[in-house]
Amino acid sequence: MTAQPAIPLARFTGDANPYGGGDPYADYRTADFPFTRYADLADRRLGAGVIAANDEFFAQRENLLVPGPAEFDPEHFGHKGKIMDGWETRRRRGASAEHPWPTTEDHDWALVRLGAPGVIRGIVVDTAHFRGNYPQAVSVEGTSVAGSPSPEELLGADVKWTTLVPRTPVGGHAANGFAVSLEQRFTHLRVNQHPDGGIARLRVHGEVIPDPAWLSALGTFDVVALENGGRAEDASNLFYSPASNTIQPGRSRKMDDGWETRRRRDQGHDWIRYRLVAQSLIRALEIDTAYLKGNSAGWASVSVRDAPGAENAGGAAGAAGSEDAEAGTWTEILPRTRLQPDTNHRFVLPTPTLATHARVDIYPDGGISRLRLFGSLTDTGASALASRHRELGG
Repeated sequence: MTAQPAIPLARFTGDANPYGGGDPYADYRTADFPFTRYADLADRRLGAGVIAANDEFFAQRENLLVPGPAEFDPEHFGHKGKIMDGWETRRRRGASAEHPWPTTEDHDWALVRLGAPGVIRGIVVDTAHFRGNYPQAVSVEGTSVAGSPSPEELLGADVKWTTLVPRTPVGGHAANGFAVSLEQRFTHLRVNQHPDGGIARLRVHGEVIPDPAWLSALGTFDVVALENGGRAEDASNLFYSPASNTIQPGRSRKMDDGWETRRRRDQGHDWIRYRLVAQSLIRALEIDTAYLKGNSAGWASVSVRDAPGAENAGGAAGAAGSEDAEAGTWTEILPRTRLQPDTNHRFVLPTPTLATHARVDIYPDGGISRLRLFGSLTDTGASALASRHRELGG
Protein backbone atom coordinates (compact mmCIF):
# COMPACT_ATOMS: atom_id res chain seq x y z
CA MET A 1 0.00 0.00 0.00
CA THR A 2 1.39 3.41 -0.95
CA ALA A 3 2.14 5.73 1.96
CA GLN A 4 -0.03 8.82 2.06
CA PRO A 5 1.14 11.90 3.95
CA ALA A 6 -0.73 13.03 7.01
CA ILE A 7 -2.67 16.27 6.85
CA PRO A 8 -1.56 18.75 9.53
CA LEU A 9 -4.60 20.10 11.35
CA ALA A 10 -2.70 22.44 13.62
CA ARG A 11 0.87 23.56 13.11
CA PHE A 12 2.42 25.64 15.85
CA THR A 13 5.92 26.54 14.73
CA GLY A 14 8.50 28.29 16.85
CA ASP A 15 9.22 28.67 20.54
CA ALA A 16 6.62 29.44 23.12
CA ASN A 17 7.46 32.30 25.46
CA PRO A 18 9.68 31.44 28.42
CA TYR A 19 7.71 30.40 31.48
CA GLY A 20 6.64 33.60 33.24
CA GLY A 21 5.13 32.16 36.40
CA GLY A 22 1.57 31.32 37.37
CA ASP A 23 -0.48 28.77 35.44
CA PRO A 24 1.99 26.92 33.17
CA TYR A 25 -0.83 26.11 30.73
CA ALA A 26 -2.01 29.72 30.38
CA ASP A 27 -0.20 30.16 27.04
CA TYR A 28 -0.45 26.53 25.88
CA ARG A 29 -1.36 26.25 22.21
CA THR A 30 -3.91 23.68 21.12
CA ALA A 31 -6.90 23.09 18.84
CA ASP A 32 -9.94 20.86 18.48
CA PHE A 33 -8.94 17.74 16.55
CA PRO A 34 -11.93 15.82 15.09
CA PHE A 35 -10.09 12.49 15.27
CA THR A 36 -9.93 12.58 19.08
CA ARG A 37 -13.45 11.10 19.17
CA TYR A 38 -11.69 7.80 18.47
CA ALA A 39 -10.07 5.77 21.24
CA ASP A 40 -6.39 6.22 22.09
CA LEU A 41 -4.72 3.07 20.77
CA ALA A 42 -1.60 3.98 22.78
CA ASP A 43 -3.47 3.97 26.09
CA ARG A 44 -1.55 2.21 28.87
CA ARG A 45 -4.83 0.66 30.06
CA LEU A 46 -4.95 -1.26 26.78
CA GLY A 47 -1.39 -2.49 27.25
CA ALA A 48 0.55 0.09 25.23
CA GLY A 49 4.19 0.74 26.03
CA VAL A 50 7.29 2.61 24.88
CA ILE A 51 9.57 -0.36 24.46
CA ALA A 52 12.82 1.32 23.36
CA ALA A 53 14.47 4.65 22.60
CA ASN A 54 17.94 5.54 21.36
CA ASP A 55 18.36 8.27 24.03
CA GLU A 56 16.49 9.38 27.15
CA PHE A 57 19.19 11.33 28.93
CA PHE A 58 17.01 14.04 30.50
CA ALA A 59 13.59 12.35 30.77
CA GLN A 60 12.34 8.79 30.37
CA ARG A 61 10.59 7.53 27.28
CA GLU A 62 7.77 5.97 29.34
CA ASN A 63 6.43 9.45 30.15
CA LEU A 64 5.09 9.70 26.59
CA LEU A 65 2.10 7.48 27.41
CA VAL A 66 1.33 8.64 30.95
CA PRO A 67 -2.43 9.38 31.25
CA GLY A 68 -3.45 12.99 31.68
CA PRO A 69 -1.66 16.22 30.81
CA ALA A 70 2.03 16.72 31.51
CA GLU A 71 2.90 18.41 34.79
CA PHE A 72 5.43 21.19 35.31
CA ASP A 73 7.36 22.18 38.43
CA PRO A 74 9.71 25.11 37.68
CA GLU A 75 11.87 24.33 40.73
CA HIS A 76 12.27 20.58 40.13
CA PHE A 77 15.87 19.88 39.14
CA GLY A 78 18.00 16.76 39.36
CA HIS A 79 21.60 15.76 38.80
CA LYS A 80 21.16 15.94 35.02
CA GLY A 81 19.28 19.22 34.96
CA LYS A 82 15.63 20.26 34.76
CA ILE A 83 13.30 17.32 35.34
CA MET A 84 10.63 17.26 32.64
CA ASP A 85 7.43 15.23 32.43
CA GLY A 86 8.04 13.81 28.98
CA TRP A 87 10.70 12.14 26.84
CA GLU A 88 13.77 14.34 26.42
CA THR A 89 17.09 13.53 24.76
CA ARG A 90 20.48 15.24 25.06
CA ARG A 91 21.60 17.95 22.64
CA ARG A 92 23.11 16.51 19.48
CA ARG A 93 26.52 17.70 18.29
CA GLY A 94 28.35 17.55 15.01
CA ALA A 95 31.42 15.54 14.09
CA SER A 96 34.10 18.18 14.71
CA ALA A 97 34.89 21.74 15.71
CA GLU A 98 34.65 22.68 12.04
CA HIS A 99 31.22 21.04 11.81
CA PRO A 100 29.67 21.32 15.31
CA TRP A 101 26.08 21.09 14.09
CA PRO A 102 24.03 17.89 13.69
CA THR A 103 23.35 16.79 10.13
CA THR A 104 19.94 16.99 8.50
CA GLU A 105 19.58 13.23 8.93
CA ASP A 106 20.38 13.13 12.66
CA HIS A 107 17.38 12.29 14.82
CA ASP A 108 16.25 10.48 17.96
CA TRP A 109 13.62 7.76 18.00
CA ALA A 110 11.31 5.80 20.28
CA LEU A 111 9.44 2.55 19.56
CA VAL A 112 5.82 2.38 20.74
CA ARG A 113 3.77 -0.80 21.00
CA LEU A 114 0.09 0.02 20.56
CA GLY A 115 -2.16 -1.34 23.28
CA ALA A 116 -4.63 -2.47 20.63
CA PRO A 117 -3.79 -2.84 16.92
CA GLY A 118 -5.92 -0.72 14.66
CA VAL A 119 -6.48 1.83 11.94
CA ILE A 120 -4.99 5.18 12.97
CA ARG A 121 -7.13 8.26 12.36
CA GLY A 122 -4.91 10.88 13.95
CA ILE A 123 -1.84 11.49 16.10
CA VAL A 124 -1.12 14.20 18.68
CA VAL A 125 2.51 15.02 19.44
CA ASP A 126 2.28 17.18 22.54
CA THR A 127 5.24 19.38 23.50
CA ALA A 128 3.66 20.85 26.67
CA HIS A 129 6.27 22.72 28.78
CA PHE A 130 8.98 22.15 26.20
CA ARG A 131 9.39 25.79 25.23
CA GLY A 132 12.95 26.08 23.93
CA ASN A 133 13.92 22.41 24.00
CA TYR A 134 11.34 20.80 21.73
CA PRO A 135 12.31 19.10 18.41
CA GLN A 136 12.52 21.17 15.27
CA ALA A 137 10.39 18.59 13.49
CA VAL A 138 8.80 15.19 14.07
CA SER A 139 7.87 12.21 11.93
CA VAL A 140 5.94 9.03 12.75
CA GLU A 141 6.07 5.63 11.04
CA GLY A 142 3.96 2.53 11.57
CA THR A 143 4.28 -1.19 11.01
CA SER A 144 2.28 -4.36 11.61
CA VAL A 145 4.16 -7.26 13.16
CA ALA A 146 2.42 -10.28 14.66
CA GLY A 147 3.13 -11.53 18.16
CA SER A 148 5.35 -9.72 20.64
CA PRO A 149 8.47 -8.66 18.71
CA SER A 150 11.55 -7.36 20.53
CA PRO A 151 13.02 -3.92 19.75
CA GLU A 152 15.83 -5.64 17.85
CA GLU A 153 13.32 -7.50 15.69
CA LEU A 154 11.36 -4.31 14.96
CA LEU A 155 14.54 -2.54 13.91
CA GLY A 156 15.53 -5.41 11.61
CA ALA A 157 15.98 -4.86 7.89
CA ASP A 158 13.04 -7.12 7.03
CA VAL A 159 10.44 -4.93 8.82
CA LYS A 160 8.59 -2.53 6.54
CA TRP A 161 7.72 0.88 8.01
CA THR A 162 5.02 3.10 6.51
CA THR A 163 5.06 6.89 6.90
CA LEU A 164 2.07 8.16 8.89
CA VAL A 165 3.33 11.67 9.64
CA PRO A 166 6.05 12.94 7.28
CA ARG A 167 8.83 15.08 8.70
CA THR A 168 6.93 18.17 9.80
CA PRO A 169 7.93 21.26 11.84
CA VAL A 170 6.27 21.49 15.26
CA GLY A 171 5.99 24.15 17.92
CA GLY A 172 6.96 24.26 21.56
CA HIS A 173 4.42 24.09 24.41
CA ALA A 174 1.70 23.01 21.99
CA ALA A 175 -0.51 20.09 20.96
CA ASN A 176 0.56 19.32 17.41
CA GLY A 177 -2.18 17.26 15.73
CA PHE A 178 -2.00 15.29 12.49
CA ALA A 179 -4.81 13.48 10.65
CA VAL A 180 -3.91 10.11 9.12
CA SER A 181 -5.76 8.75 6.09
CA LEU A 182 -4.29 5.25 5.62
CA GLU A 183 -6.74 2.34 5.73
CA GLN A 184 -4.22 -0.07 7.21
CA ARG A 185 -3.85 -1.96 10.50
CA PHE A 186 -0.79 -1.10 12.62
CA THR A 187 0.67 -2.68 15.75
CA HIS A 188 3.78 -0.52 16.42
CA LEU A 189 4.97 3.05 15.82
CA ARG A 190 8.38 4.65 15.48
CA VAL A 191 8.32 8.26 16.71
CA ASN A 192 11.19 10.39 15.45
CA GLN A 193 12.27 13.83 16.64
CA HIS A 194 14.61 15.84 14.40
CA PRO A 195 17.32 16.37 15.46
CA ASP A 196 16.72 16.07 19.24
CA GLY A 197 14.67 17.57 22.09
CA GLY A 198 11.62 16.67 24.09
CA ILE A 199 8.02 15.49 23.64
CA ALA A 200 5.64 15.47 26.60
CA ARG A 201 2.86 13.15 25.45
CA LEU A 202 1.89 10.99 22.48
CA ARG A 203 -1.72 10.14 21.66
CA VAL A 204 -2.68 7.78 18.83
CA HIS A 205 -6.39 7.89 18.01
CA GLY A 206 -8.04 5.24 15.88
CA GLU A 207 -10.27 2.19 15.55
CA VAL A 208 -9.33 -1.11 17.16
CA ILE A 209 -9.04 -3.99 14.67
CA PRO A 210 -8.81 -7.22 16.70
CA ASP A 211 -7.37 -10.54 15.57
CA PRO A 212 -10.32 -12.70 14.41
CA ALA A 213 -8.43 -15.91 15.21
CA TRP A 214 -8.02 -14.82 18.84
CA LEU A 215 -11.70 -13.94 19.27
CA SER A 216 -12.71 -17.21 17.62
CA ALA A 217 -10.55 -19.13 20.07
CA LEU A 218 -12.12 -17.29 23.02
CA GLY A 219 -15.63 -18.24 21.93
CA THR A 220 -17.59 -16.17 24.46
CA PHE A 221 -16.13 -12.74 25.27
CA ASP A 222 -17.10 -9.11 25.88
CA VAL A 223 -18.36 -8.04 22.45
CA VAL A 224 -18.44 -4.31 23.31
CA ALA A 225 -15.00 -4.10 24.97
CA LEU A 226 -12.64 -1.56 23.45
CA GLU A 227 -9.76 -4.05 23.30
CA ASN A 228 -11.98 -6.45 21.31
CA GLY A 229 -13.03 -3.81 18.77
CA GLY A 230 -16.10 -2.28 20.39
CA ARG A 231 -16.64 1.47 20.25
CA ALA A 232 -18.64 4.15 22.06
CA GLU A 233 -20.17 6.01 19.11
CA ASP A 234 -22.10 8.80 20.83
CA ALA A 235 -23.43 9.94 24.20
CA SER A 236 -25.88 12.49 25.50
CA ASN A 237 -23.41 14.17 27.85
CA LEU A 238 -19.61 14.08 28.29
CA PHE A 239 -19.28 16.80 30.91
CA TYR A 240 -17.01 14.98 33.36
CA SER A 241 -15.53 12.05 31.45
CA PRO A 242 -15.59 10.24 28.09
CA ALA A 243 -18.09 7.50 27.28
CA SER A 244 -15.26 5.26 26.05
CA ASN A 245 -14.18 4.80 29.68
CA THR A 246 -17.10 2.40 30.11
CA ILE A 247 -15.52 -0.17 27.77
CA GLN A 248 -11.93 0.07 28.97
CA PRO A 249 -10.22 -3.07 30.33
CA GLY A 250 -10.61 -4.04 33.97
CA ARG A 251 -12.67 -2.47 36.71
CA SER A 252 -12.58 1.25 37.38
CA ARG A 253 -10.02 2.26 40.02
CA LYS A 254 -11.25 5.78 40.73
CA MET A 255 -14.26 7.96 40.07
CA ASP A 256 -13.01 9.64 36.88
CA ASP A 257 -12.23 6.25 35.31
CA GLY A 258 -15.91 5.84 34.40
CA TRP A 259 -18.57 7.93 32.67
CA GLU A 260 -20.30 10.69 34.63
CA THR A 261 -22.73 13.32 33.36
CA ARG A 262 -23.55 16.73 34.77
CA ARG A 263 -26.57 17.09 37.07
CA ARG A 264 -29.82 17.33 35.15
CA ARG A 265 -32.37 19.98 36.03
CA ASP A 266 -35.07 18.72 33.66
CA GLN A 267 -37.13 15.57 33.16
CA GLY A 268 -34.75 13.96 30.65
CA HIS A 269 -32.17 11.21 30.97
CA ASP A 270 -28.69 10.35 29.65
CA TRP A 271 -27.42 7.59 27.36
CA ILE A 272 -24.48 6.07 25.46
CA ARG A 273 -24.68 4.29 22.10
CA TYR A 274 -22.13 1.60 21.20
CA ARG A 275 -21.02 -0.34 18.13
CA LEU A 276 -20.13 -3.97 18.85
CA VAL A 277 -17.06 -5.62 17.35
CA ALA A 278 -19.35 -7.37 14.83
CA GLN A 279 -22.74 -9.09 14.75
CA SER A 280 -23.00 -11.12 17.96
CA LEU A 281 -25.30 -13.18 20.13
CA ILE A 282 -25.42 -11.57 23.58
CA ARG A 283 -26.09 -13.89 26.53
CA ALA A 284 -25.28 -11.84 29.63
CA LEU A 285 -24.33 -8.33 30.69
CA GLU A 286 -22.79 -6.35 33.53
CA ILE A 287 -23.31 -2.75 34.61
CA ASP A 288 -20.68 -1.61 37.10
CA THR A 289 -20.89 1.56 39.20
CA ALA A 290 -17.50 1.13 40.92
CA TYR A 291 -16.32 4.30 42.73
CA LEU A 292 -19.53 6.12 41.82
CA LYS A 293 -21.13 6.46 45.24
CA GLY A 294 -23.14 9.67 45.57
CA ASN A 295 -23.29 10.15 41.82
CA SER A 296 -24.10 6.73 40.31
CA ALA A 297 -27.06 6.41 37.96
CA GLY A 298 -30.31 5.67 39.78
CA TRP A 299 -31.68 3.26 37.17
CA ALA A 300 -30.47 1.86 33.84
CA SER A 301 -31.85 -0.01 30.85
CA VAL A 302 -30.03 -1.67 27.93
CA SER A 303 -31.28 -2.00 24.37
CA VAL A 304 -29.77 -3.51 21.22
CA ARG A 305 -30.23 -3.35 17.47
CA ASP A 306 -29.11 -5.61 14.64
CA ALA A 307 -27.79 -3.77 11.58
CA PRO A 308 -25.46 -6.13 9.63
CA GLY A 309 -22.97 -4.25 7.47
CA ALA A 310 -23.01 -1.06 9.53
CA GLU A 311 -20.93 -2.40 12.41
CA ASN A 312 -17.66 -2.78 10.49
CA ALA A 313 -17.87 0.27 8.26
CA GLY A 314 -14.91 2.61 8.63
CA GLY A 315 -14.40 6.36 8.09
CA ALA A 316 -17.32 8.22 6.53
CA ALA A 317 -19.22 4.97 6.05
CA GLY A 318 -18.90 4.34 9.76
CA ALA A 319 -20.46 7.71 10.50
CA ALA A 320 -23.37 6.87 8.22
CA GLY A 321 -23.74 3.53 9.98
CA SER A 322 -23.90 5.33 13.31
CA GLU A 323 -26.77 7.50 12.12
CA ASP A 324 -28.54 4.40 10.79
CA ALA A 325 -28.13 2.65 14.16
CA GLU A 326 -29.67 5.61 15.96
CA ALA A 327 -32.62 5.80 13.57
CA GLY A 328 -33.57 2.12 13.74
CA THR A 329 -35.69 0.03 16.07
CA TRP A 330 -34.20 -0.94 19.42
CA THR A 331 -35.07 -4.04 21.42
CA GLU A 332 -34.86 -3.75 25.18
CA ILE A 333 -32.88 -6.61 26.74
CA LEU A 334 -32.73 -5.14 30.25
CA PRO A 335 -35.74 -3.14 31.43
CA ARG A 336 -35.23 -0.08 33.60
CA THR A 337 -33.53 -1.52 36.68
CA ARG A 338 -32.48 0.03 39.98
CA LEU A 339 -28.71 0.39 40.38
CA GLN A 340 -26.73 0.44 43.61
CA PRO A 341 -23.73 2.73 44.13
CA ASP A 342 -20.22 1.24 43.87
CA THR A 343 -21.60 -2.15 42.80
CA ASN A 344 -21.19 -4.57 39.90
CA HIS A 345 -24.60 -5.71 38.64
CA ARG A 346 -24.88 -8.95 36.63
CA PHE A 347 -27.77 -10.09 34.45
CA VAL A 348 -28.26 -13.33 32.47
CA LEU A 349 -30.57 -12.93 29.48
CA PRO A 350 -33.41 -15.46 29.21
CA THR A 351 -32.54 -16.03 25.53
CA PRO A 352 -29.48 -14.98 23.46
CA THR A 353 -30.09 -11.75 21.52
CA LEU A 354 -28.70 -10.85 18.08
CA ALA A 355 -27.08 -7.40 17.88
CA THR A 356 -24.54 -5.16 16.17
CA HIS A 357 -25.20 -2.07 18.30
CA ALA A 358 -26.16 -1.44 21.91
CA ARG A 359 -27.43 1.44 23.98
CA VAL A 360 -27.45 2.02 27.73
CA ASP A 361 -29.89 4.59 29.14
CA ILE A 362 -29.41 5.93 32.68
CA TYR A 363 -32.05 7.69 34.75
CA PRO A 364 -32.04 10.53 35.39
CA ASP A 365 -28.29 11.29 35.29
CA GLY A 366 -25.06 10.35 37.07
CA GLY A 367 -22.81 7.66 35.73
CA ILE A 368 -21.64 4.09 35.32
CA SER A 369 -18.05 2.87 35.31
CA ARG A 370 -18.26 -0.14 32.99
CA LEU A 371 -20.64 -1.93 30.61
CA ARG A 372 -19.92 -5.55 29.63
CA LEU A 373 -21.87 -7.48 27.00
CA PHE A 374 -20.90 -11.15 26.96
CA GLY A 375 -21.59 -13.19 23.86
CA SER A 376 -20.07 -14.72 20.74
CA LEU A 377 -19.76 -13.79 17.09
CA THR A 378 -22.30 -15.10 14.62
CA ASP A 379 -21.05 -16.66 11.38
CA THR A 380 -21.96 -13.40 9.63
CA GLY A 381 -20.09 -11.34 12.21
CA ALA A 382 -17.01 -13.56 12.17
CA SER A 383 -16.90 -13.47 8.35
CA ALA A 384 -17.20 -9.67 8.22
CA LEU A 385 -14.50 -9.22 10.86
CA ALA A 386 -12.10 -11.62 9.11
CA SER A 387 -12.69 -9.90 5.77
CA ARG A 388 -11.89 -6.44 7.14
CA HIS A 389 -8.83 -7.80 8.96
CA ARG A 390 -7.49 -9.12 5.63
CA GLU A 391 -8.29 -5.88 3.77
CA LEU A 392 -6.32 -3.86 6.33
CA GLY A 393 -3.25 -6.06 6.04
CA GLY A 394 -3.74 -8.02 9.27
